[in-house]
Amino acid sequence: MQPKLKDVAKLAGVSVATVSRVINDRGYLSSGTKEKVYQAMRQLNYSPNSAARALRGKTFKLIGLIFASVENPLIAEAVQKIENQLFEGGYKAIICNSLDNPAKEQQYLKMLMANQVDGIITGSHNEGLKEYKMSGLPIVSYDRYFPSPIPTVSCDNAAGGKLAANTLMDKGSEKLMLISGSLEKIPRNADRVTGFNQAVEAVGQKSATVRLRFNDTPGIKRAMIRQQLSAYQPDGVFCTDDQTALLCLQEAKSLGMKVPDDLQVIGFDGSQYVQQYHPELSTIVQPIDDIVDLLVRILFNRLEQNDDQLLDRYVLPISLLQRGSLRK
Repeated sequence: MQPKLKDVAKLAGVSVATVSRVINDRGYLSSGTKEKVYQAMRQLNYSPNSAARALRGKTFKLIGLIFASVENPLIAEAVQKIENQLFEGGYKAIICNSLDNPAKEQQYLKMLMANQVDGIITGSHNEGLKEYKMSGLPIVSYDRYFPSPIPTVSCDNAAGGKLAANTLMDKGSEKLMLISGSLEKIPRNADRVTGFNQAVEAVGQKSATVRLRFNDTPGIKRAMIRQQLSAYQPDGVFCTDDQTALLCLQEAKSLGMKVPDDLQVIGFDGSQYVQQYHPELSTIVQPIDDIVDLLVRILFNRLEQNDDQLLDRYVLPISLLQRGSLRK
């Protein structure tokens, strides 16, 4: 039987009103009281259901979307496609932009629970937030690894890194550089880096590595990229995302490096924005249509409680889009 608000209140030793205030994050409550309520919710696997929402006059079927930054062209494209597919399936989306802030993501999770969403699709970077576990909701992850029973959908990040390395070397690059975003905050970057390094090491070559932080401004990233291009003078660069690759191209040009004669560059993601507005950039392309289709399909499967048919991880193939930043 689905636990109710009064069951949580009884187990926590507080009033129903107090439980409601904790869920809705309203008014002052001691940390001890909040923790007792959270513990009771976890123990009972409590989550507000659709029937309760209907009794309160909330008849919409809602899905929460939590992503680190919708400024990223690929994430913006994915969110738009997800929202559209959810709408076609009879659901409305609440979009949350966490900006890689754990406290902000935590508050969004509480808000989604308070609004009694039916499920969550998350592509944010912060791990270990107890609200994910205590929500009791069907959750699906994009490119972020959770322990079972939360399934993850991603492209083959390691294969993309290998493909980038092999392509640069096959086209004559010998002095390679890897420019990576945060490995701690964005686990997929670690897979891309691992794939790239494995391919380089397999043929006895070495590469320089530049690591940028997720929250660094474009100006700081430009300065670091410019410094490393000047110091190392690579003839082949792989960037773990397209935005960084575009900064690399701009700084290479300002240094008088000719692309692709002096320097070849490959990015990663392949959003429609990059494909349409930056034909100079070669990139590893994520199959975003297939990823979105699978994310929504799995979520609907979980909403129908068919979890026994699900895998923990779904990995989709990548491809190379060769354009101006690679030699023919």
